Amino acid sequence: MNGRERVQAAIARQPVDKVPLGFYAVDYDTVQRVIGHTTYVRNKVESQLALWFGRRAELAQSLKEDTVDFYRRIDCADLLLPKEAALLPPADYAPDPPRQIDANRYEDRAGRIYQVSREANEINVVYDPNRGKHEYTVAEFDEPVEFTPPDESVFEVWDYVNAQLGQERYVASPTGGIVGITLLEDMTTGLMLYASNPEVVVAANRRIVVQQSLRDPYYIRKGAPGVLVEDDMAGTSGPFISPRAFRDYCLPFLTQRVQQIKQRVPQVILHNCGNNLALMDMLAGTGVDCYQSLQTTAGMEVGLLKERWGDRLAFWGGVPVELLIGGTPDEVRQAVRTALERGAPGGGFILGPSHSVAANTKYENFMALLDEFVRLRDRY
Repeated sequence: MNGRERVQAAIARQPVDKVPLGFYAVDYDTVQRVIGHTTYVRNKVESQLALWFGRRAELAQSLKEDTVDFYRRIDCADLLLPKEAALLPPADYAPDPPRQIDANRYEDRAGRIYQVSREANEINVVYDPNRGKHEYTVAEFDEPVEFTPPDESVFEVWDYVNAQLGQERYVASPTGGIVGITLLEDMTTGLMLYASNPEVVVAANRRIVVQQSLRDPYYIRKGAPGVLVEDDMAGTSGPFISPRAFRDYCLPFLTQRVQQIKQRVPQVILHNCGNNLALMDMLAGTGVDCYQSLQTTAGMEVGLLKERWGDRLAFWGGVPVELLIGGTPDEVRQAVRTALERGAPGGGFILGPSHSVAANTKYENFMALLDEFVRLRDRY
């Protein structure tokens, strides 16, 4: 089996020659250590600055060449996702850069203020003068949906990575999106609407499904073995909304989207952070094939998940990202062994970190993960 075949079989809960390994994403500092030079790959701060200030071509070239170089060097990885192969604005877009107001802050024409945190590898909006001022109504979501097909250049990085690696590795396609727990505007406003005006949430979800289905023919790339869809639905203590609210206001639309996607591609991988145990029965019934982001620290332990839902879902993860950042190589090796012992028997399992190999991951821990995996992958 090659990596593509191995992952396809694991997601289908069929026998494999060895346990597959996959990464949801690998941030720039680890990528740089592997390839030996600086990169834009998963450098979210520098990538955003490059787009703001007219360096799109330079960004695209780095994302294409460095992603392929990284995964050719990490040849034990079977599964690739479009997180490194980011979708970009069209090649001819005209940036409208914000003005820099101090060393780590920028302001755009709408008055939004962005805070740069290189340590966290993030640029976040910390002030929006319009936040909280919009009064949502059902009527606004009943307006006709206008759609313009995307320029093909937005997919140039994904298409390049797939052309270089897709015959032997599993390169999951993007999609038009899914409806998970829809949060209009921001977390606070979005959650309040579930309590105060759930009809607006339902109307928004209905419209979003239409928009996303129009995007699918372009975003689901031809020949892809599967897709990645993602929506974080929980924190460490449980879902953002009650299971009943999820069932009534969100689940029908998520199920509809999964079924629409599966008309175009055979396998759907769901990335979903947090403690989603209370939603798992419903998620397993949507048609999703593989669940990713097994946040062990939030109770999403692979052995428990396989015991309860392994007859309907494959699972991908098992190694806590917290250990990669703050643990020791020996602790990482033990976590790899535990994940394989709990997840691999009976198939339907892909080893990987619980989330991305985040910025500030210790390089020796990343290498310990790879080494222990290679040592043990064909024993299960």
